[in-house]
Amino acid sequence: MKRVLFDIAALIARIATGVIFLAHGWQKWQGGLGATTQGFREMGIPMPEMAAGFSSVIETVGGVFLILGLLVRPVALLLLIDMIGAISFVHGSHGVLSANNGWELPGALGALSLLFLALGGGRIGLDAIFTSVFRRRGERRAAEEELAAHAPSRGTAAGTTAEGTAPAGRAGGPMTPAERDMSGDRPEVPRQPAAPDTTRSTGSTGSGRLNDDDMREIDELVSHEPPQHHKPPNR
Repeated sequence: MKRVLFDIAALIARIATGVIFLAHGWQKWQGGLGATTQGFREMGIPMPEMAAGFSSVIETVGGVFLILGLLVRPVALLLLIDMIGAISFVHGSHGVLSANNGWELPGALGALSLLFLALGGGRIGLDAIFTSVFRRRGERRAAEEELAAHAPSRGTAAGTTAEGTAPAGRAGGPMTPAERDMSGDRPEVPRQPAAPDTTRSTGSTGSGRLNDDDMREIDELVSHEPPQHHKPPNR
């Protein structure tokens, strides 16, 4: 909740400060750069041509950037330098109130610029949008690199070697039975020799199966009682 309140307050302060700077910068452009330079010279500002160009550009462009929330911290630094120069060379010796050409207005604008420089312009602006986009791209790139680092090398899924160990490119020792089954490498089981052909020559085919006559003979042998051994008579 505090973060949301700060973002809203920063947005309002940015727009208000940007509009004021934009109005002052646009006023200098409307009067002409030559007239602004002449006024700076009369006020005793050193290097009036450079100072007039710097203040006109930074106040106009910086005001627009503050409203949009673009490059807030660099723009706030330049605007702070502009206000420090205005207070030092023009308004500082006239007191506080703006009615006496004091430093009231440049002081307030400079303090707001310092606040934007320290805390930024909040999350409602172009800076926050660009930062979010770049952060998501960086996170996606980092996730892709991590996935590529943990992905198995080519040829691992092809199976194991004859000794039952993992092929080159697979970290670890011998494969588990589950891995062996998944890899499709089945153990070879020797085939049992085929049973001899026990079919009888009479009434049988070459298929090795018993016919009905054979089954009846087997039943008779199973059901036949074992022979009884009689004791010899006593002599």
